[in-house]
Amino acid sequence: MNRVNENRDRAGWMAVLARATHSEIVAAVEKIDMPAIDIVKPAEVGTIMLEGRAGGSGQRFNAGEATMTRCVVRVGECLGFSYALGRDKKKAVLCAALDGLLQNPMRRNEIFEHVIAPIAAAYAKRQEEASRRAAATKVDFFTMVRGDG
Repeated sequence: MNRVNENRDRAGWMAVLARATHSEIVAAVEKIDMPAIDIVKPAEVGTIMLEGRAGGSGQRFNAGEATMTRCVVRVGECLGFSYALGRDKKKAVLCAALDGLLQNPMRRNEIFEHVIAPIAAAYAKRQEEASRRAAATKVDFFTMVRGDG
């Protein structure tokens, strides 16, 4: 998440918004002045095909389907897009609105300070806790070599 804080690029903030929880998005939006938005494409739920790679770098294969929600809104002159796993339409609309706001250079710093940075920090904390829990269950296997006789 450090890359997001250093480089305020669209891919970075979209990744943060997509990983945020519903409650994080709602709480963050309450901290800023949200302008009126026009819904261009209402939030809709569909499925996407997930691809995997054998060994992480091998041949691609279809791993299965996942539910996804997408939305497009207009915020001023900007179009905001949102794609997120799950069926949360309200989150999709709010994320699309935030994407639209973040495209406005006049609002970008404010949105980063009150929305993106806190959500990125919360995500990093969740990831660190998950890594710690996983590390606590790690088992080291070793092979004992018998004598030559």
